[in-house]
Amino acid sequence: MILHVIGSHYTYAEVPWGVTLGEWLGAERNMYDRLVHLLFGVLLVYPIREIFIRTVKISGFRAYFVPFMIVSALSGIYEVIEWGAVEVVDPEAGIAFLGSQGDIWDAQKDMFLAKVGALWTLWIVWVSRRVG
Repeated sequence: MILHVIGSHYTYAEVPWGVTLGEWLGAERNMYDRLVHLLFGVLLVYPIREIFIRTVKISGFRAYFVPFMIVSALSGIYEVIEWGAVEVVDPEAGIAFLGSQGDIWDAQKDMFLAKVGALWTLWIVWVSRRVG
């Protein structure tokens, strides 16, 4: 949530640290929003997995697949909410909220990064359970 507060304070396209991150990655855009989407997947998939293991009693492949699909769905829902905000509010303010920075594939890239983050975390969980 702190990352979203920082993004809403500056707008995602103008977070100072995102410019530095973009320079490190060789990008011409502020990469803060991409970092937040990646961390969305990294930080949310494990608690979702634990909740489903303990409450629904899922195990095996489903204990990895269901949390991944929930993170994927939540990421898509967030992108639809962003689009809806642009349509409803003042177009200038909406574009600042959207933070696409001129990239027509921004939503797809953001959702992809959330999935990559979730898969990476689930892979680490899977490996740690096999080794330990």
